[in-house]
Amino acid sequence: MEKIILTGDRPTGRLHVGHYVGSLRGRVALQNSGDYDKVYIMIADAQALTDNAEHPEKVRQNIIQVALDYLACGLDPEKSTIFIQSTIPELAELTFYYMNLVTVSRLQRNPTVKAEIKMRDFETSIPAGFLAYPVSQTADITAFHATTVPVGEDQLPMLEQCKEIVHKFNTVYGETLTEPEIILPDNAACLRLPGIDGKAKMSKSLGNCIYLSDEPEEIKKKIMSMFTDPNHLRVQDPGKVEGNPVFIYLDAFCRPEHFQEFLPEYSCLDELKAHYQRGGLGDVKVKKFLNNVVQAELAPIRERRKAWEQRIPEVYEILKKGSEEARKAAAKTMQDVRHAMQIDYFAN
Repeated sequence: MEKIILTGDRPTGRLHVGHYVGSLRGRVALQNSGDYDKVYIMIADAQALTDNAEHPEKVRQNIIQVALDYLACGLDPEKSTIFIQSTIPELAELTFYYMNLVTVSRLQRNPTVKAEIKMRDFETSIPAGFLAYPVSQTADITAFHATTVPVGEDQLPMLEQCKEIVHKFNTVYGETLTEPEIILPDNAACLRLPGIDGKAKMSKSLGNCIYLSDEPEEIKKKIMSMFTDPNHLRVQDPGKVEGNPVFIYLDAFCRPEHFQEFLPEYSCLDELKAHYQRGGLGDVKVKKFLNNVVQAELAPIRERRKAWEQRIPEVYEILKKGSEEARKAAAKTMQDVRHAMQIDYFAN
């Protein structure tokens, strides 16, 4: 069996450092590992429309923003197929068939869907398309026979529901679909990077993000204003590192060589944490170190993005070519699905 990756993002805005440490950085590593036969990266515009139906121009504009972030981070169109979800009508057809294999109550119990509904204040006005988000995601994954899906921790319930639908389809219609495996980031701090305001989730709608495309001064301003231990009022006070966004970000971004370059009086992050915990280390010093670390990580990404911004027609050509390639793969799966369901009426 071929080893195939499928992953992607909703184009609701520029991508931020939560996307980067949670999935993008890992995707690039997987792409470059040589361990996978195919890598599909999807810009999920149809899913973005489930809660942006009245603002399609927002989704359209953000497609190019997400593509620029992908290319800037190192996703390579020679190694990965980058495509736009809505250009693959087979995905909509698969979703339609899969909806018969899952109940409304099961969708309503999905923890990720419940959390998103609460965050968006949908209450009883839940768009049907939004409620069926896990079904659509299952279509995306299975259309390409993805064996591996790199995700953040918040997407685990979605992938579990995907497995349920795959199992149900294969039980009813015969072995047709591939059940995917999930890959989470190795670094626990990367599973869910908090917002700079200390909120549990970094979110574009909450305005608590550091974007991959932010300029150096904007990044510094955001880091220096970050929420930290509220009881660490004076330098000499003992501080907490658990749940402290500044240290969570250091866990996600910091490498040993950063200490040699930016903070040579400490040998490693554990030593810095120990000093903060016993007191005598101020938040400003730690934030300045974090700023240096994040700037070093994001500078080459930002420069590559600016270079790609001068080549927008080429970016569109990459998306067009990738979408054409992706559609061929999805069409082949669709043939197999129709045959399994006995609805390939005019097949030879």
